[in-house]
Amino acid sequence: MSFDINKKDGVVFMTSPDISTTHAFTTRLGGVSSSIYKSLNLAQKAGDDMENVRANYKCLCDALGISTDAIVCSTQVHGTDVRIVTKDDCGKLFQPNPHKTDGLITQTPGAAVLVFTADCVPILLYDPVKKAAGAVHAGWRGTTSDIAGITVNKMVSTFGCSPADIIAAIGPCISKCCFETDSDVADALTAALGESAAGCRAQKGSKYMIDLKETNRILLSRAGVTKISVSGECTSCLSDKYWSHRKTRGERGTQAALIQVDN
Repeated sequence: MSFDINKKDGVVFMTSPDISTTHAFTTRLGGVSSSIYKSLNLAQKAGDDMENVRANYKCLCDALGISTDAIVCSTQVHGTDVRIVTKDDCGKLFQPNPHKTDGLITQTPGAAVLVFTADCVPILLYDPVKKAAGAVHAGWRGTTSDIAGITVNKMVSTFGCSPADIIAAIGPCISKCCFETDSDVADALTAALGESAAGCRAQKGSKYMIDLKETNRILLSRAGVTKISVSGECTSCLSDKYWSHRKTRGERGTQAALIQVDN
């Protein structure tokens, strides 16, 4: 399903038509940073001037109509830990973050959970019945370890969500056209998916082309999620719109995906 493109005061972001609460998959467009960080860089530790980073968050939050105090993020480690976000976590965006986790969930009105990406898969989850939301950062390690399904299960056990009520959106990331790997990734994919891995990997000589979007879609479906929208955009192909770690060889800023439990 196609995502919607939004532009407000120069800030360009993508949204899923299926998710009714405030959310965004950001692009690199609409901020104030320069050089390799041009322009809506949201990474605080990539070497960009922090005044620019703060200004970028304000630009984004103004475009979304939310406060920077609402945003909660974490230190991402390509793992499978999922953290429950409460009101006490809000208002600490620019403070040192001790929490190492790749999944964030919340049922707190006004809280906005955020994950960072620059080729990895951003996944947003929303249950309109229980008013619960989740944000997931899924690199290939997190993907093949089923961070998406683990986050869904955490929403079920913590908030009483029904998987059938949860709406998922898989955002822009590096796609099968560009994600070339060695056999270790292909083997991990097969271990995670079994026979279903055949549709998510294609051999190219001694290398493999991997479809992380479809892998996460399958794993979300296995977790009981039935409504899943998937962005068709590749961060590597569209490196003028998104940051791609591979395309820039690591010389880059960072985009984000966030979702708020609206009041």
